[in-house]
This record gives sequence, structure tokens and C-alpha cells, in this order.
Amino acid sequence: MGRRNLSLPVFSVIMALLSFLFSSAHGDMSYTVPEETKAQYVIGNIAKDLGLDAVKLKTRKARVETEDSSKRYVDINFNSGELVVSETIDREKLCGSRLNCILNYELVLENPLELQRVSLNIQDINDNAPKFINERKNFEIHESADKGQRFRLDEAHDYDIGQNGVNAYFLQKNDHFFLSVQENKNGRKYAELVLDKELDREQQKDIELILTAVDGGIPQRSGTAVIHITVLDANDNVPVFSQSVYKAVLAENAPIETEVVTVRAEDADEGANGAVTYEFSRISDNAGQLFTINKLTGQITVAGNIDYEEEKYYEIGVQAKDGSGLASTATVIIDITDVNDNAPKIIIKSLNNPLPENVIVGTEVAIINVQDKDSGDNRQIRCSIQGNVPFKLNPSIKNYFSLVTTSLLDRETESDYNLTLTATDGGSPPLSTSMTIHLSVSDINDNPPVFEQQSYTAYVMENNKPGTSISSVSARDPDWRQNGTVVYSLVAGEINGAPVNSFLTVNSDTGVIHAVKSFDYEKFRNFKVQVVARDNGSPPLSSNVTVSVLVSDENDNSPQILYPAPEGKSLMTEMVPKAALSGALLSKVIAVDADSGQNAWLSYQILKSTDPGLFSIGLHSGEIRAQRDVAESDSMKQTLVISVKDNGQPPLSATCSVYLLISDNLAEVPELKDMTYEENNSKLTFYLIIALVSVSTFFLTFIILILAVRFCHRRKPRLLFDGAVAIPSAYLPPNYAEVEGAGTLRSSYNYDTYLTTGSRTSDFKFITSYNDATLTAGGTLKKVQDETLAASLITLNNITDEEVRNQHPVFTLHLYYGCS
Repeated sequence: MGRRNLSLPVFSVIMALLSFLFSSAHGDMSYTVPEETKAQYVIGNIAKDLGLDAVKLKTRKARVETEDSSKRYVDINFNSGELVVSETIDREKLCGSRLNCILNYELVLENPLELQRVSLNIQDINDNAPKFINERKNFEIHESADKGQRFRLDEAHDYDIGQNGVNAYFLQKNDHFFLSVQENKNGRKYAELVLDKELDREQQKDIELILTAVDGGIPQRSGTAVIHITVLDANDNVPVFSQSVYKAVLAENAPIETEVVTVRAEDADEGANGAVTYEFSRISDNAGQLFTINKLTGQITVAGNIDYEEEKYYEIGVQAKDGSGLASTATVIIDITDVNDNAPKIIIKSLNNPLPENVIVGTEVAIINVQDKDSGDNRQIRCSIQGNVPFKLNPSIKNYFSLVTTSLLDRETESDYNLTLTATDGGSPPLSTSMTIHLSVSDINDNPPVFEQQSYTAYVMENNKPGTSISSVSARDPDWRQNGTVVYSLVAGEINGAPVNSFLTVNSDTGVIHAVKSFDYEKFRNFKVQVVARDNGSPPLSSNVTVSVLVSDENDNSPQILYPAPEGKSLMTEMVPKAALSGALLSKVIAVDADSGQNAWLSYQILKSTDPGLFSIGLHSGEIRAQRDVAESDSMKQTLVISVKDNGQPPLSATCSVYLLISDNLAEVPELKDMTYEENNSKLTFYLIIALVSVSTFFLTFIILILAVRFCHRRKPRLLFDGAVAIPSAYLPPNYAEVEGAGTLRSSYNYDTYLTTGSRTSDFKFITSYNDATLTAGGTLKKVQDETLAASLITLNNITDEEVRNQHPVFTLHLYYGCS
């Protein structure tokens, strides 16, 4: 299988010395292997060829090395001693078109060191088909070409060699050409196209033939090419472009007359046949408005507005024509590059407007689409909302965004929103577009009416006219339209047992409160009502407020004198001790006024007096006091006319008469018939006259008896008179007001006179008792006629002390007053 030859390694002197020292044997071994064999393919048994056991190959560390450290395609199987393929071998890749493809290796053995050259011959297999470099061959043949004219065809190439290489050519059967196969000096075959029959351009101007190349391998492989023949007119040279395809890159918005590309063609003919002009041979209507070509130079320039968004590239056919009309064409492809010249466009696809104020967070309000005609980064769009608003944009599919709410809405706080949407592309510089969306918030009835005050106070003067406006309430509802329309009404109820609406009414639209009737301060002074404000929403909401009505007093009541009693009701005379000193309290006028405040502030004044300088009256207390010491010369009978006036505007007043007797005992009392008062009741006056006449007979005897008693005791009779005179407590009828310092005193004063037997200290005691029974329900003092008559009919001449005590243990001596 192999052949050994002694050889000396030329790559190292050291290796030669080692070979000599170890008596190494040197020789060559050659093996042949077909290409494309798989791994572990057995090339030969190298152990047998070396005369060694397979085990010794392993013990001697046998290995295959390359001379130039190139890739190693073989290896040793130490179990069998065989040389095997370690990696698939491609002969065409390793050796190309060389006829011999040999790989050289060195087999290295150790102990002792031995080198063996191994040659591996790679055999070709028919694994490649013939192939034409140009699968389409164009010929332009003049119709005037002579028969027998030859046209050289391109060779077919086959990576295989020898018999597996190109072996023959075949031409498709036709009427004008046949194929002539030749062999060059290198032994390679090529073909020539031979014109066998003259051409006629008017009959057939284009001819296509199929050229086939076959190899000699088994199985046989083939390759084809198309021969395209253009039949030309007699002008035997046509213009030829320097390039068949011209490519240019043009930015959109390029200025007018910008050069795009220049085409160039040459014609070998002379004169007019060689003069070349250029024109567009194929161009669309749109491109024809954008580009122009110089007929002489072939320069193509911009003639219109180039817009990438309308057309991204243009393919234009350019023709070069000589003077005789022969022409050739080339293709111009113009790629348009994008410029960020289009701002984004915002389109509202849907919008919910108006938006109820009670929508939940996250409610979708609008669908927004953004578009940009640019491309690449120029088309990448970002969307945002300007300002602090309760809305946001959520990206959706492609260039769609959802406008959603981010918080609760309140129409009363913000009823309208102007949302400014901004879309910005990713160009450099970036372009942006803004759009404002007006969004209205619709109202729901979520706010009750609220009164402007927590409570209201209305003041009304008594004796007002029915229907008088006394106050108004106002409530505001921030809701809209009917939800914010407020209607007022009174809450049903009673005041002192009567319905509220019998006192007041409220205007349902304005909230103005009117009095239904006239009020009387003396009957009631204040009351409270509830006013409800209700909106017209569905359902309606309401709120209440309390209105306090205060009735103001009007000076419509004159002062009423309680003490002394009005004239005509009783006959009362007040006794004043002769020893009364200046400033002594003698009596008190008690009066009240049903009004209040300053209308009830009373003042007292003496209008008329028997002795003007003897008595004075307190301006606000009504107390009658001695202005000076009582003298013996003063008249026994004193009459005072008192005026009681309130402080109202205008003031009202009342008058009364006070009758005083200056005396220490009854013996000194003159006949009562001289102390008369004008009384409307004539019957009572008549009775009094009869009584005075009846006792006149006994009057002198009574005086004498008194004088005798006083003489017997030899001392001046003394009337027990308390310095502090007690006046009956004032009784105030219902609805009367007591005003401090302006009406009556709070203390009581009593005038007591005792009648005793044999006493020198007191002769009489007249007990005057005033209690609640003294006043009637009408607010006037009750006069007891019997007591008056008893005081008037006492006859001192005929009645002893004991009889007086037995018949009249206690009797009252009333002062005689007359009041008007």
C-alpha cells in the first residue's frame, strides 16, 4: 500500500542529529481518499504499513502533525492502527481548480523518535455543476451582420476537475445560430455563436437562446445561461452607458436644482452616429414633475418639492440616443431619505363630554390617536398633558392613548377643564403639536342648600300691619340649575297652640318672611320658627335654620295707677301727723305700665297742690314726703294732683288726686262732707252726703269728748305714727312689667291707729290691710264700700271705746282720692 524512502528532515539540524542518535527509519507513505468523506472514514492501516502493532502506536505516542500547523483532517485510531478521516474534506475549498490536491503530514513516533512523511491525495468527485458567471448574456447584432460571423460566449466554470469538469456545450435549437465548441491552449473548452442565417430586425428584433454546459462526471451535471440577442439597425454602434444602474440618495425637501446624479454613455461611431443625447425613457407623471435631465450632459436635477411621505424612492429609465437613432438605456434609482419635517398630528377618536362629577377614578374620558408621516425615530411620539389636572394619558395599542381620570371630580370646585395635550416626536430637533380639549363637568345633586347664617333673628314692632316684611333668609346651593334652585318653606308647628302659618309666611322664591297678623308685645314677646330650604334636585336635598322673632315694644299703653285707687272707686283720705318733720314719708303713688323698656320708665310730678311748698314727690319713686316741717298754721285738708308719665315717644300719662288730713286724732277731723271729690257715680255721692249729715249732730259731742279726755290726762294726746309708713305691696296684673326705680316700691307701708280705753298714749287704731284681694283682675284697687262707710259714719259723741271695740274691732280709714 505504501512506499518507503529514506529522507532527511530539512527543517531542523537538531532533528537530524536525533534521528541519527536514535537510528530512526525514514520513509514516505501515500494514501488516496475521495473528497466529502465523513468522519471516521478509514483511509488505510498505518500500523501495518509501518510493521508495528497497534498497541505500540499508542505506547510510542504516535501522532500526525502538519508541516505548517494548518488544519488537520486525519487522525489515528489506536485500537485498530487505522488512519481515519477526522473532518469532512472539501477538495474545491482546499485546492480550487488544481489538478492535484495533496495534503502532506508527518507521522511522529517516540522512544525511539521516528518521523514518517504521509501524503494524502484528495480525489475529486462530481459534486459541483457547471455555472456561468453571467446567467444572462446580451448581444446586439446588426441586421447587416454577415452569415458565418462568430460571437464568443462566456465559458462555464466547474469547480470540479478532469472528467468532472466542463465537457461539452449545447445550444437551444433555433433558425439563425448554431454553436461551435473550441478548446483553448489550456485545454479548456469554450463555445462560439455562429450566425447561420441573416437577421431581419423587422421580422424579429429580439432572440433568446438557452446555452447549456455539461460535465463528464457521473452522475452528469449541467448549468445554463440565457443569450439575449437584440437585432439592431444598420448603425452598428450604439451608445453604451458607463453603468447600467445608477443609484442616488436624496434628502426630502432638497432645494430646486439640486444635482441628483449624472449619467454618461459613449458611442464608438463618429459624427452624428456618435453624438449622444439623454432623455427619460420611463418615468411616472409624479416623478416627471420632480426631476429634469440635461439632454447634453445627462445631469438629473430636482425640479419640484421632494416629499418622503409621498414617495420613498423613484425608479427612472434613462435613454442615451445617437444621431442615427440608436439608443441604450440605464436605470436610475433614487432613494429619498426622511427629514423630520412633519409635526405629530393629534386626532380625537372619541370624547365623553360633559363628564358627570360622580365618575369613578380611572374612567375613560377620550380615545386619542397620534400620527406622524415621518419614519424611524422621527415617527416615535411621546404624549403628555400640561398642568396639574385630574387626568392622565395611558398608552394603548400602537399610537393610541386613553384619557382617564386620576381623582374624583367636583363641579362646584371646578366646572370646566381645558386640557392641553402635547405630542412630541423623536426627531432632531423634535417637533411637537398641542391641542386643547375643553371638558365640562356636569352637575349632580350632591350639595344641600346652606344658609348664610347659622340662625336668624327678626325684629318686628308690635301693632305691625299684616303682611309686613320682618326679615329674610338666604341659602345657597352650589349645584347647577334645578339642583341649585332653592325653595323656602316653614316647618309645620305651633306657637301658643296656633299653627305657625297663622303668624308668619315665607316667600318660597326669595326667602322673605312676612307677618301674617299684627303682634302684641304685651301678649307674647318672642317665638321661634324653623325655615327649610329645599333644592329641586332628584332626590331633593334640604337644610333647616332657626329664625327667632323678637316683638319690639311700642308705647301703646298709658301708665296705670294702682295706688291710690282711681277716683269713683273709693273715698280715701291719708292722715298726716302734725308733728311730721321735713323729709318724712307720708304716702306713695304706685303705678305700672304694660309696656317695657323706656316705654315703662315712669316719672312722677305734682301738678297741683293746696300748699305748693309743703309736699314733694320722688321723680321716679312716687314717694310723697314732707318738704318742710308741718306747722300749726298749715291747712288741715291738703289736696295733691299727681301726674304719672312714661318715657315713650310720644309719652303717655295719667293723673290722680291725693287727699291728706293733717291731724293727730279723729277728734280733730273736720266733717267729711267738705272733702268731696268729683265722681261719676252719683249714687255713691248721695249716700256719702246722707252719712255726713247723720253724723254732723254727733260731731260736736265727739270733739268735746276728745278734748275732755285729753284735758283729764293733762298731756298732749299722741298718735302712734310709725315713721316708716307702710304702703301696700304693688300688685302687677298679668303682662305688666316692674321697672326698677321707675314704677313702684317693693316694700309695704301700713298706717295703724288704735282706739283704747283709758289710755293716754293712743286713742284710736285704724288698721288698713292691703293684700292681693285689694286689686281686681282688671288691675285696679278694690274699694270696700262698707269700710268706707264705717269710717265716715263713726259718731264719737255716742260711741264709747268699748262699743267701738265690740261693734267695729278693726275698721279701715281709706284716704279719699280722686284719679283721672
